[in-house]
Amino acid sequence: MGQWTEEVNKIGVRTSLPFPKMLTMDDVQEILNLGKPMVYALVRSGELKAAKFGPRGIWRVREDDLAAYIDAAYKKTAEQIASGQLPDGDAQADE
Repeated sequence: MGQWTEEVNKIGVRTSLPFPKMLTMDDVQEILNLGKPMVYALVRSGELKAAKFGPRGIWRVREDDLAAYIDAAYKKTAEQIASGQLPDGDAQADE
């Protein structure tokens, strides 16, 4: 299981919770600076682990799963660069 999160209780003492922080899809969208359709596409493809909760099926991503996705994306990109799979013109400027 992921890292425990810390919380400050009512008297100002830090306590550890046995659960990782859960992020909304909006949180993930903001962190990755991607559109909502792309975030849901990453979840549907299995590249980004997520789960649905409650009767309305609210999606959440564990903070450590998002960190693992980001780390894997950097590793994959570095491998592609090293093997010459990314041509010079492949990098696109942010809009």
